[in-house]
Amino acid sequence: MLVYTIKELCRTCYTCVRECPARAIRIVGGQAEVITERCVACGNCTKVCSQGAKVFVNTVDLVNKVLEKPGKKAALLAPSFPAEFDDVTDYRKVVGMIRALGFDYVAEVSFGADLVAHRYRSLINEADDKNYISSDCPAIVSFIRFYHPDLTPNLIRVVSPMVAMTRVMRNKHGNDLPVVFIGPCVAKKAESAEVNASITFLELREMFAAEGITADGVMPSEFDPPLGGRGAIFPVTRGLLQTAGVNDDAITGNIIAAEGRIDFQEAIREFEEGMIGGQHLELLCCEGCIMGPGMSRGGKQYNRRALVSSYAQQKMTSLANEEWNNNVENYITLDLSARFRPDDKRQLSAEEEEVQQVLVSMGKVTEKDHLNCGACGYDTCYDHALAIVKGLAEEEMCLPYTIEKLHKSVQDLALSNAKLTTMQNALKQSEKLAHMGQLSAGIAHELNNPLGVVIMYSNILLEECKPDDPVSEDLRLIVEQAARCKKIVGGLLNFARKNQVNHEYVDIRKLTENSIAGVLFPDNVRPVVVDRTTHPDAAIDAEQMTQVLTNLFKNAIDAMPGGGTLEICLEDSVSDVTFTVSDTGSGISEEDKPKIFEPFFTTKGLGQGTGLGLATTYGIVKMHKGQITVETNDDPAMGPTGTTFRIIIPRRPE
Repeated sequence: MLVYTIKELCRTCYTCVRECPARAIRIVGGQAEVITERCVACGNCTKVCSQGAKVFVNTVDLVNKVLEKPGKKAALLAPSFPAEFDDVTDYRKVVGMIRALGFDYVAEVSFGADLVAHRYRSLINEADDKNYISSDCPAIVSFIRFYHPDLTPNLIRVVSPMVAMTRVMRNKHGNDLPVVFIGPCVAKKAESAEVNASITFLELREMFAAEGITADGVMPSEFDPPLGGRGAIFPVTRGLLQTAGVNDDAITGNIIAAEGRIDFQEAIREFEEGMIGGQHLELLCCEGCIMGPGMSRGGKQYNRRALVSSYAQQKMTSLANEEWNNNVENYITLDLSARFRPDDKRQLSAEEEEVQQVLVSMGKVTEKDHLNCGACGYDTCYDHALAIVKGLAEEEMCLPYTIEKLHKSVQDLALSNAKLTTMQNALKQSEKLAHMGQLSAGIAHELNNPLGVVIMYSNILLEECKPDDPVSEDLRLIVEQAARCKKIVGGLLNFARKNQVNHEYVDIRKLTENSIAGVLFPDNVRPVVVDRTTHPDAAIDAEQMTQVLTNLFKNAIDAMPGGGTLEICLEDSVSDVTFTVSDTGSGISEEDKPKIFEPFFTTKGLGQGTGLGLATTYGIVKMHKGQITVETNDDPAMGPTGTTFRIIIPRRPE
């Protein structure tokens, strides 16, 4: 396992999924997990992870073990080192720092690149109908072996510059020479068993820091021979072609160079489909080795390219050509061959039905729903659905789908919150009315007896009084007001009474018609009954429900002094019947709306209302285990004014 996830740092941004060419990252429980057997160790995920959750295996301890052993040791420095150590003006100091770690030999991998380039040129020039793919990048080699195994025979059978230089150093200093490669690549750590250890430039800097080694504290030192030549340009785009001297002219050449996650994959696909026949491919997984994952963060591509080019130019100026040519002739006969075996790790396509089911579950029913936005890390919605079927991804990775779910959750939460608020208000109202009911019952009980005496004796006195007696008018007023008091007390008792519902099956159509007939409607108010019931029978207390409807009708008439329409809508379901009473009156203000069911609250003038009608209505509805709600508008600017009471009563008693 060369690359892995620090789960505590993973923030589920899916950037690593998007950047992984091998689809070797699985999302489990919202966290990115590297699938070791699919990983090509390109290190892209470690470069793009802003949280540092993707890391590669540190092999510094392995190098230290190599250094602790007796005998000579060699360090092989990749030709991209000028792009890394831009803070060291003299490359010989970099060599001196590496020697200070305990290495006896420090050699340039660029000489191995010279040998590899020479072999490439020979094979390409000799190629007849066969088209080759470069094999110097281990991540590219793994990618083709795993995901395009049919192209494995097209990989040019030449080792990488690292392995070539390893064979050169052992040929020169003995086959048991321990060799450590230092470069920008993570995939090099597992490329070849011939190399004892491989570390990145980042790990090299870590070793320098641990040992306190600085450029100012070491003596400059030259590389050990054989010295490299044009291979110094190997790590930049088309570096292999330039080192090999191969014609890559856009008109006369037959080489296509592609680098980076997107371009190299597209080149391979077109090559495999025969769309670029007659062309060889030079491929790099990164934008040149100078942008490898083992380089220090923050470097700019073209600045690094310029540093490598400057070093190569300086090197070619001072290169002893005769000595270099002799070295090339001396080592060109080394065995630089490599063998690559296909290791098919392609995922078998899933059943189309399964993929479509996943797409539908994410709301992607038609082609228009396939946004292919790439936010999930996959190029298309279909690829994402396929990955879900294969257990590599989750539905929540789809940003539009997740946002839509979030909006729905917010709406559901708002609805639940509104219902909860309504229930809380209803509970508060019930508690308030319960206390008022107890108080009202006590008051009514205490008033009934003395009020009965007043009514009885005032009526006796009025009957005995002569019509022309001046006292008769006063007595008539006493009788009227005493009767009004009796009515108020009766309303208090109706409001306060509990569990006194006489359930009987009643036709709510006839109940409504009788209630309308019992109210005197002025000429300018027109009652309209809308019957939407299928089974109008319900077990209710007919007398009490008549009182409820009558109270609502009278309030509606009072709210329409200029006339209007009173609509009574009857509806039913399997379990409930509904009465909806709507008027086109003046409406109720928002300030008064919370108080309308409170006893003695009225907006009518003095002596025109007791304030017990709606309180009694509320009590009767609750005794029927029903619900009563009100919708109202008193502002013409907000639409038609008016009030609607909706009463829902269980069809059968609980």
